[in-house]
Amino acid sequence: MTELERGEYLLTDDPRRVDLKRVHRWLSEESYWAAGRPHDIVARSIEGSLPFTVLHHGEQVAFARAVTDGATFVWICDVFVDTAHRGRGLGTWLIDSIVETLSARGIQRFLLATKDAQEVYRRSGFAELEGAHRFMEIDRRPTRNAILGKP
Repeated sequence: MTELERGEYLLTDDPRRVDLKRVHRWLSEESYWAAGRPHDIVARSIEGSLPFTVLHHGEQVAFARAVTDGATFVWICDVFVDTAHRGRGLGTWLIDSIVETLSARGIQRFLLATKDAQEVYRRSGFAELEGAHRFMEIDRRPTRNAILGKP
């Protein structure tokens, strides 16, 4: 289990520390990529992932999850920092910690997607996807247009 301290903040990958009600609210009400996502879907997505939580005095203030096969590949998603705690480097700390934790387990490939936070992720070593033309998808999400920045 990973537990890291930074000032008044604690970062952990203990799934028992996830405040599911709060994460659901963040994703379903405050994010563009998961707007309207039902509570049971958020719960199942966390159960099928490695969740990472940042706590401030025991209260969850940031979240991300890593979807992985545990050996070769990680997709980092649902990254969210509470509005009151933004601008303190928590998002970068969260991403760096996920990459470091899973790199230590031998995983070498990390992927994520963002509409507008490219600079945040560049600080953690991410770059635009090379060979994007090789990837294919079926995307039936109702939030697809918002994710892609389309009207």
